[in-house]
Amino acid sequence: MLETQNWITRYFDEATDAVFIFANNQLVVCNQAASELREVLKVVPQYLLAVADAAVKQRFSQTDNCFSCVIKNHMREISIPLNLTPESSNSLRYFMVYHLIDKQEHVFSLTLKSRGVVKRMDQMAKQRQLTRYVNRAHEAERKRISQDLHDSIAQGVYSAIMGVRRLSEGTLSSDQTAQLANEIEHQLADTLSEVKGMALDIRPSVLDNFGLLAALRVLAKRLAENSGTAISVIGDADTSHLSTDVQSVLYRIGQESINNALKHAQAHEINVLLVTHDHYMLLEIIDDGIGFNVPKHQRFNGRSLGLMNMNERVKALNGTFEIKSEPGNGTTVTAKFPVEFS
Repeated sequence: MLETQNWITRYFDEATDAVFIFANNQLVVCNQAASELREVLKVVPQYLLAVADAAVKQRFSQTDNCFSCVIKNHMREISIPLNLTPESSNSLRYFMVYHLIDKQEHVFSLTLKSRGVVKRMDQMAKQRQLTRYVNRAHEAERKRISQDLHDSIAQGVYSAIMGVRRLSEGTLSSDQTAQLANEIEHQLADTLSEVKGMALDIRPSVLDNFGLLAALRVLAKRLAENSGTAISVIGDADTSHLSTDVQSVLYRIGQESINNALKHAQAHEINVLLVTHDHYMLLEIIDDGIGFNVPKHQRFNGRSLGLMNMNERVKALNGTFEIKSEPGNGTTVTAKFPVEFS
């Protein structure tokens, strides 16, 4: 038991957050980090109490002058932004967190957490979540390609092989041979068409050879023919000055947005707009579909996976990404990238 108490004491004293523990508004104990703040920055415990008291009074309309009474009656924990050395341009920014330890004895703690550290930890957590999320997206895409290769491409090639074997046996009449040869030709043509479709989905050669606008038009034509939905690409933007990365991201946004509209939105018409304004390139995909609740689908789930991936890829290249949609009012996806013109 004594050893456990020693561990707890050591953990408390070596914690990187500054912890002040009060009883009846009087400082009882503080850890090493809190002592250093008091010594280096001249942090006065009663000042921390006053800041917490003011924050509580701002948050609740019915309060009195008793800090402990306010805390006891209204909350167990509160987080308060706090700047130390406010006159300095490099002021130290913290969160001060109140936590009730013993209600009867009016014992509570005030913990100062560096806002910079908290922000970095939050960013790291989000980045890990996003990495897991993107990895799942990549695995799902690999699985889809694998299934397409097995279920369609491989089966088509195998069927053609069986046909060629029958031809090599020499047991068919001339009419049967001609008919089978014709079937094999059509089977290989269909398989080749599917291979080209998969290649376009993965990386369209027209994007590298003729640029973003041409690639979007080819994409729209192919998807319109397959779906029967009217898809138009509007604009005359010169994208030759855009980096390969930006063009690739804009193409993927167009591809993902159109596919989402076809799959989920029940859209009858989709318009893709690519235009150049002063110092930025704008891509908009507008559909007249059923729309959806954007905040709900911004969380991590299967349907929002492509949207989250687009958002992160745009931000990584200093662009902005926005989705506007409401149930019954269609959807508009907008991506904007700053550009420099020579």
